[in-house]
Amino acid sequence: MPRSEITELIDVLRSKGLRMSAAESCTGGMIGCMMTSVPGSSDVFLGSAVTYSNDSKEKILKVSHQTLLDHGAVSEETAREMVLGSVEAYGSDIAVAVTGIAGPGGATDVKPVGLVYIAVADGPRVVVTKNNFTGDRRSVREQTALEALRLAKDMAEGRL
Repeated sequence: MPRSEITELIDVLRSKGLRMSAAESCTGGMIGCMMTSVPGSSDVFLGSAVTYSNDSKEKILKVSHQTLLDHGAVSEETAREMVLGSVEAYGSDIAVAVTGIAGPGGATDVKPVGLVYIAVADGPRVVVTKNNFTGDRRSVREQTALEALRLAKDMAEGRL
């Protein structure tokens, strides 16, 4: 998402009076960095919790320990709980959450490098997408952040 598209997301959020937050695992703050690279983003962007460890997912975002045991950190269920935790923690109108395997390690036969779950919420309504990105670690992280911001824009515009 070029800077102009991030500016469009910020303009949409501003025009609708919406505030956004993020919960990031595999992107390590990249979503927050992209949002705050645009002057004036503080009007609509509340912040991003980088919850890389399972412990931080539990403590900061209130992801259930049982969810992590049953489904793992890289799962639809965890992404869903992360995004709802972001809405709760920040009091945001829209939130995104990402959890995945950027590589090169950490993969399994069931969960390969590039598998990323992205959740977007506007209060109690949550949409989770399963993505299989390709490329090296940096590429997977960038693709994840860009797709999360696209989904946030779609949610803000009522297209999800």
